[in-house]
Amino acid sequence: MGRTLPTITQQLSDTEAALGRFRRTLRKNDQYILDGMFAAARRHSAAISQTEALLPFEAALLAILLEQARELAVLRQQVDTLTHANDF
Repeated sequence: MGRTLPTITQQLSDTEAALGRFRRTLRKNDQYILDGMFAAARRHSAAISQTEALLPFEAALLAILLEQARELAVLRQQVDTLTHANDF
């Protein structure tokens, strides 16, 4: 028997395709950022597939926020390191 439900990867690809017109109206650098956001969601596809209480796109948005928060934490750490290095 075949699959009756699309995989998370397929659902993310379908969502990305559905947003094609939205993406095309963005500036080029914003298109790259949007592409990166979908790539971030795909990095968490295993976790997204385990979220039964959320819709797949809601879980994908949560994964994107997680990636953004991680990047922000790394940047804050770098700023703190540079700030403390300049204190001496």
